[in-house]
Amino acid sequence: MEPSQVLVTNGGKQAVYNTFATLVDPGDEVLVPAPFWTTYPEAIRLAGGVPVEVFAGPEQDYLVTVDQLEAAVTDRTKILLFVSPSNPTGAVYSPEQVAEIGKWAAAKGLWVVTDEIYEHLTYDGVPFTSIATAAPELGDKVVILNGVAKTYAMTGWRVGWMIGPADVIRAATNLQSHATSNVSNIMQIAALAAVSGPLTAVDEMKVAFDRRRKAIVAGLNAIEGVECPTPKGAFYVYSDVRALLGKEFPTASGTATPQTSAEPGLAYPRRG
Repeated sequence: MEPSQVLVTNGGKQAVYNTFATLVDPGDEVLVPAPFWTTYPEAIRLAGGVPVEVFAGPEQDYLVTVDQLEAAVTDRTKILLFVSPSNPTGAVYSPEQVAEIGKWAAAKGLWVVTDEIYEHLTYDGVPFTSIATAAPELGDKVVILNGVAKTYAMTGWRVGWMIGPADVIRAATNLQSHATSNVSNIMQIAALAAVSGPLTAVDEMKVAFDRRRKAIVAGLNAIEGVECPTPKGAFYVYSDVRALLGKEFPTASGTATPQTSAEPGLAYPRRG
């Protein structure tokens, strides 16, 4: 990898925006596995693209399949967004699943935008697998997004990056030069210290994250009508509450209040 293939951005969110603004032409469709982080479809729309949701529920551990992706493809499809570990579900694709999806995308001639900001946050011995390495067939049609916010708990430092083909990075650099220009040198030095140092502190944080993960999953699953799969990555849990919709619950006054929702019992939280 050459320096010309990397752009340092003001946080991971700018890397997301830059990527879609660079790759998407008006009317292009982007496959977005759902549930998803709310910024993804908005960045796609800002670029004139059309986000196409591909939903995977708790019964399949929030992991979309190649068959689902195939059913969503049209002649306007240009990009597959791939996020593992996932925000907001914590779902992690196995190496085999990553390779299968990557090979499928390559056969379709699609770009893949992979957000790998949770790469170091997996549990129970589950490995992280980059689709760029699992599916070399994709060649130079992959853009990798990452940052220091999650692994290193440096959210406020606002340092992210995107890695991709030199021409894509050059175009994204031109865009950023007219938006925010460079990332603060102080922030970049701090980020360099984080990514070039040991992961000792990260391992300590993962112990705490793992303890909280088990506690919240157990607590939620103890509630009648709530199903919460155990996440394998990131630091989220994602409950299915569809069994509670339409039920009535007593209030403090003793009257019953119907529980309703415009959504199918699944909410999309914002990225922390």
